[in-house]
Amino acid sequence: MIKAIQNIFSIPELRRRILFTLGMLVVYRVGCHVPTPGVDAQVLAKFFEGTEGTLLGLVSAFTGGALERMTVFALGIMPYISASIILQLLAVVFEPVERLKNEGEQGRKTITKWTRYGTVFLSIIQGTGIAVGLQTMRGPAGELVVPDQGMGFILLTVITLTAGTAFIMWLGEQITERGIGNGISLIIFAGIVANMPSAVVNSIRLIITGALTPIVTLAVLVLMVAVIWAIVFMERGQRRLPIHYAKRVVGMRNYGGQTSHLPLKVNMSGVIPPIFASSIIMFPATVANLVDVTWVQTLASMMTPSHWLYNVFFVALIIFFCYFYTAVTFNPVDVADNVKKQGGYIPGIRPGKPTSEYIDMVLGRLTFAGAIYVSAVCVLPTILIGKFSLPFYFGGTSLLIVVGVGLDTASQIEAHLISRSYEGFMKGVTLKGRHG
Repeated sequence: MIKAIQNIFSIPELRRRILFTLGMLVVYRVGCHVPTPGVDAQVLAKFFEGTEGTLLGLVSAFTGGALERMTVFALGIMPYISASIILQLLAVVFEPVERLKNEGEQGRKTITKWTRYGTVFLSIIQGTGIAVGLQTMRGPAGELVVPDQGMGFILLTVITLTAGTAFIMWLGEQITERGIGNGISLIIFAGIVANMPSAVVNSIRLIITGALTPIVTLAVLVLMVAVIWAIVFMERGQRRLPIHYAKRVVGMRNYGGQTSHLPLKVNMSGVIPPIFASSIIMFPATVANLVDVTWVQTLASMMTPSHWLYNVFFVALIIFFCYFYTAVTFNPVDVADNVKKQGGYIPGIRPGKPTSEYIDMVLGRLTFAGAIYVSAVCVLPTILIGKFSLPFYFGGTSLLIVVGVGLDTASQIEAHLISRSYEGFMKGVTLKGRHG
């Protein structure tokens, strides 16, 4: 491992990418502590006390505590994710957007531009809801969270929060283009990891006060290790379809006659489904927590991670996005055509349409297994740990995102090392995938 780290910093390009990524994440963390004007931070902190196990606590965790402190990054990256979901759905059901998607680089740039506009639009809507909600919020003793209320505060808050989200979006795009890993995922990763020290301190405090017994603490630690092991095991799992290439004679040389494989991951969509599902649930729930209406508050109380209604919606959305994102990113017809053009075939399957149907069948079964695995990891640990009143950071969704993004980023770093004839992180071990 030490030698691998030395190799990383001995490659100028990789070193620049890693340092650039770390620099952008530092900028993001600094912005998470810049307060929004006009908000009493002390009264707001009292309002957020005890939200660790609620959906509002999850929203705050995804923003790295920016929502809890109501900083300029309080909206986080969720409006961008919501806009991306809308554009990807439109690409499936709306023909003009689908044509743009198939136009290559120019179409991708147009869709990216529309996604940015959609992010600003959603940020304005969410920012308006939060600004109006802040004016109705009061502390335990009746203190106003916003002492100087009015239209001026609403406009200033909306502009501040929208600008903050636009800046986070730019940071994520810069990390993806000039850094290492997926910028948006890394920003969410940084927000969750930033809460780790306080979560550990809170856990120790519960142990000292006797709220957590040693047996329960040990059981939770074992559960966390088991979940992390399951995530690593499943994220590296692959179904490898054998591909045989027929022999060809070109001039005086023979080509082909080789055997390769087509790797299909168990979880093709990675951490995208829980992120998308969380974004969909968070949008109405965030507004509901800030609106003082009886039936809205009742609905918001039901949308907590420990309630069955929340978990039903969450699992349904995860399964939907597992299938949806896999269908968007992997086309069996194109794969089958490429295999056919290269003179390859799957043993026992005719080239062309039968091959694409076979790949689609295998992919559908793998996606179902992956969706069940992701749903179990995101829901079951959260339900069990919620019974012990632990900090929400230890929920399955947070662990899946942290471990999944970490594996993806490490795989990209390893690819840079191997392409320059270096060993990976550990001798004889790669992060590409595990045959199963």
